[in-house]
Amino acid sequence: MEKCAQPLRKTSRTVPLVELLIEGMHCASCVQRVEQALRALPGVTAVSVNLATGRAQVRLTAAGVPVAELVAALTRAGFAAEEVSDAALAQQHQQQAAEQEVRQLRRSMVLALALTLPLVVLEMGGHFVPPFHHWLLRHLGPQPLFMLLGCLATLVLFGPGWRFHRLGWPALLRGVPDMNALVVLGTSAAWGYSLVATQAPGLLPAGQAVVYYEAAAVIVSLILVGRYLEAVARGRTGAAIRRLLGLQAKSAHRLTEAGEEEVPLEQVRVGDLLRVRPGETVPVDGEVIEGRSHVDESMLTGEPLPVAKEPGAQVVGGTLNTQGSFCLRATRVGADSLLAQIVRLVQQAQSSRLPIQALVDRVIRLFVPAVLLVALLTFGAWLLWGNGLSQALVHAVAVLIVACPCAMGLATPTSILVGTGRAAELGILFRKGDALQQLCAARLVVFDKTGTLTRGRPELTDVQLAAGVERGPLLQQIASVEALSEHPIGQALVRAAQEQGLPLLAVTEFVAEPGFGVTGRVAGCQLRIGTERYLRPLGLDLSSFAVVAARLAGEGKTPLYAAVDDRPVAVLAVADALKDSTPAALQALRQAGIGLALLTGDQQRTAQAIADRLGIGELRAQLLPADKVDVLRQWQARQRPLVFVGDGINDAPALAQADVGIAIGSGTDVAIEAAEVVLLTGDLRQVVTAIALSRATLANIRQNLVWAFGYNVLLIPLAAGLFQPLLGLQLSPVLAALAMTASSLCVLTNALRLRRFRPVPLGDQTAG
Repeated sequence: MEKCAQPLRKTSRTVPLVELLIEGMHCASCVQRVEQALRALPGVTAVSVNLATGRAQVRLTAAGVPVAELVAALTRAGFAAEEVSDAALAQQHQQQAAEQEVRQLRRSMVLALALTLPLVVLEMGGHFVPPFHHWLLRHLGPQPLFMLLGCLATLVLFGPGWRFHRLGWPALLRGVPDMNALVVLGTSAAWGYSLVATQAPGLLPAGQAVVYYEAAAVIVSLILVGRYLEAVARGRTGAAIRRLLGLQAKSAHRLTEAGEEEVPLEQVRVGDLLRVRPGETVPVDGEVIEGRSHVDESMLTGEPLPVAKEPGAQVVGGTLNTQGSFCLRATRVGADSLLAQIVRLVQQAQSSRLPIQALVDRVIRLFVPAVLLVALLTFGAWLLWGNGLSQALVHAVAVLIVACPCAMGLATPTSILVGTGRAAELGILFRKGDALQQLCAARLVVFDKTGTLTRGRPELTDVQLAAGVERGPLLQQIASVEALSEHPIGQALVRAAQEQGLPLLAVTEFVAEPGFGVTGRVAGCQLRIGTERYLRPLGLDLSSFAVVAARLAGEGKTPLYAAVDDRPVAVLAVADALKDSTPAALQALRQAGIGLALLTGDQQRTAQAIADRLGIGELRAQLLPADKVDVLRQWQARQRPLVFVGDGINDAPALAQADVGIAIGSGTDVAIEAAEVVLLTGDLRQVVTAIALSRATLANIRQNLVWAFGYNVLLIPLAAGLFQPLLGLQLSPVLAALAMTASSLCVLTNALRLRRFRPVPLGDQTAG
C-alpha cells in the first residue's frame, strides 16, 4: 500500500462511471488531494472518495475521460490506482494489499521499537536514576553520549520512519500538506535542533543546547504502532464483504453425458446441469429440476430457517444445502449471480458520501494549513515571551504532532462501511449510502398493499358450512372443479385442498363463466362455485348465508358460494392474506412515533378493511402507478423525508419519487434500480431493522465526529501551551503522538461496535 510510484494497471477505455482502487491514502487530507487531482481533469463531473475502503467513484461526461488519464493524474499526485472492473477480483486484490501493508507496518514497527528502546533507556534512564546518569557521563562523556543518541534516532527516522519523509516532503512541495507532512515537520524539527546542539552547540543561545532525539524517535515509533493497529482495525471493518465473498463455492459437480465431473466454478456456464450434495454450498444461481432438499439461505437473506426446495424452485449460489441431494440448471453465473449483485451493491453503498460528510470536508480543506499556521504562531509566541528557543520548539512540535486529521477522515466512512456491511448480513442492501441518513430521519412510511403488506396471492380464509355438510369432502370436490380454472381465486381453493392432503377427483361437464364462477360434475354431483350474481339468477336461495357474506365482505374479503345439486351448502371467503410479519412491524413503527400510510390500486372497501385492521391512518385506494406518485408529492410537501415500501414490480415510479424507496426483493433478484434500499425477504420486520440500523449508524457517526473534533479542539490549545502559564499543564511531543494514535483507534473501535448490532425495537437501537 505504500508504493506510489507506478500505477497498478493502465487502460485507455472510456466509460461514464469509473471506480478506482487507490493506494497510499492515509488521512482526510489525502482524500482531498485525490479529489482535487481528479476534479482538475476536463470531463470529470463528480468525484467521491472513501478513505475507509480506499476507493474513488468518478462520474464522467458523455465524452468521458480515458481511465489511463485518471490513473496518471493520481500518479502525479503521489498515489497508485487501478480500475475496479470485477468486484470479487478487486476485493481480493484489496485484501491482499491490506495484508501486505499490515506485514510491512509490523516489520517497521518492530524495528523502530527495537532502536527506540535503548535510546529511551539511555536518555530517560539518567533522569530517573541519577547514578546511571553519572555512570554514562563518566564512561562516555556528554558529547559521545549525544552522538550515540543521535545515531539511534537517525536510524529510526530514516529507516522505518522513511515512509513519512517519502510521502510528507512531496506533499509539502506540492502545497497540499497532509498528516505525513505534519509528522515529518515535527520530528525533523526535533531531530535537526538536537543535531545542532550536538555538533555546533555554540550556534544556540546559552543554556539551550539540549537534545530531543528520544522525542523524535518515540514519535515515529508511536505513530507506526498506531498505523499498524489502525491497519488491523480497518481490515476488520471490511469483514462483511469478505464473508460474503467467502460464501462462494470453489468448484461444482457438473453432469455430462459421460457422467459427473468436478470443475472450477469459473468453468460453469448458464444451462449447465449441476449436482449439489448434502452439506455442500450451492455453486451458482439456478432452478431445481430434480430432487428435494432444504437450503439454508440465512447468510444471504437473514432468514433463520432452511427453505424447502423441490423441482421448479429457485436456489441461490452461496447458500448451504442442509439435507438431501438435488440437481439444478444454472441460470446465472459469475457477475450476474445474486451474490455478485449483493457484493456490488454493498460496495457502492460503502463508497457513498453522506450529506453529514459535507461539514467534515469543509473543515478538513483548511485544517492542515491552519495547523501549520498555529504551529508557527506557537513557536513565535514562545520564542518571544517564553523561556527560549528550546521551549518554543517543544510546543510547536507538539502542535504539529497532535493535530492529526486521521480521526476526522475516518469518522464517517468507517461507520458507513461497518453499518452497510452488517445490513447486508441481515438481508438489507443499501444501494446508496446516503439512504442511511435519510432513513434515520423518517417520520412517515408509506406502504403498497399487494405483495408488501399482504402475501401477494389470494388464499382461502373462511369456510361457513350448512348443517350436515362435512368440510373435507366438500373442499375436495370444490378444488377438483377449480383445478380446471386458471383464475387466481380458483387456484387459492386448490392450494387449500392440497395443503390438507386432499387428492383431486375426476371432473366432467366443466364450464367456466369468466368473472362469475364455474360448474362441473364430481362424484355424481353437480357443483357450482361462484359469486352471488352467478348463483342467484339460477334461482338458488342464498339468504341463509347473507349475514356471514356481508361480514366477510366488510372485512375486505371476497365471498364465494358453493352449491351441490342446486342446494347452497357453503360460503367461502378468499383474500390476499396479510403477511405474518406485517402487524408486528407496523406496531413497532407506530410505537417509534413514525406515521403510517397506505397507497393501493385495490378497491376502497378492501383497502379500508386492511387499513382499519392494521391501524393505518392515511389511505388512498384505486390508484394507478402515476396517481401514487402524485399523492407522494403532496405528502412530501408537508412531511419529509418520506419512505415508500413496495414490491418493486408496479411500484417503480413511487419508489423513485420517495425520499427513500424500499423494495421488497424476491430473494433471487436485487437489481431494483428505482429503490435506495432492497430487502432480500418479504419480512416487513426488515423495514424496522433497516430504520433501527440507520439510526444506530448515524448515532455512531455523530459520536465519531464529536470525538474527532473535540479531540483537536481540546488538545491543540494544550499542545500550544495556552494552559501552562495559568494551570501548569502542557503536552509533550511524545504524549501528543500517543494522543494522536489513540484518536484514530477510538474512532475505528467505535465504528466496529456496529458489527454487534442486533435487530431490536426502534426505541432501543444499539450497536452492542
